[in-house]
Amino acid sequence: MAEPATHDIGPDKSLLLVDDDEPFLRRLAKAMEKRGFEIETAMTVAAGRAIATARPPAYAVVDLRLEDGNGLDVVEVLRERRPDSRVVVLTGYGAIATAVAAVKIGATDYLSKPADATDITNALLSNGGDLPPPPENPMSADRVRWEHIQRVYELCDRNVSETARRLNMHRRTLQRILAKRSPR
Repeated sequence: MAEPATHDIGPDKSLLLVDDDEPFLRRLAKAMEKRGFEIETAMTVAAGRAIATARPPAYAVVDLRLEDGNGLDVVEVLRERRPDSRVVVLTGYGAIATAVAAVKIGATDYLSKPADATDITNALLSNGGDLPPPPENPMSADRVRWEHIQRVYELCDRNVSETARRLNMHRRTLQRILAKRSPR
């Protein structure tokens, strides 16, 4: 896949990454640094707001759901402190209502996880008028379902009964799904 050239970034290369998934945050930070951004990371709403207040970046990638609150709080601070910043909101829970809320308070774009560094870079650097190309190999519906089940399972601390209750699914059905390999 073609990566945008670093001259597309502009003179201010500051990028704030806010996500509570530490392995994802580290991988994304490393990938974005290779693309020419100057990275600052935060794992909580409080840390993200503090950085946005003290050193508002030109770009930001903010997870919607964080352990200590809603990532949109960070977006609001960014909009107040630096109206020209370009913000992409990421979430594992893609829903129209949250996408609308994110865009209304000033997010440039909204991406569902899993999004890779190329998707995020393209969203950060798009001029708004052009539509991004469709993904070359999108996830199958079965894979999207499996990813969602895995995410809820992890959020429930790998408790099968609680996960099944939240997904409105029979516990034995969930156990069979969890025992299988991930679909392609």
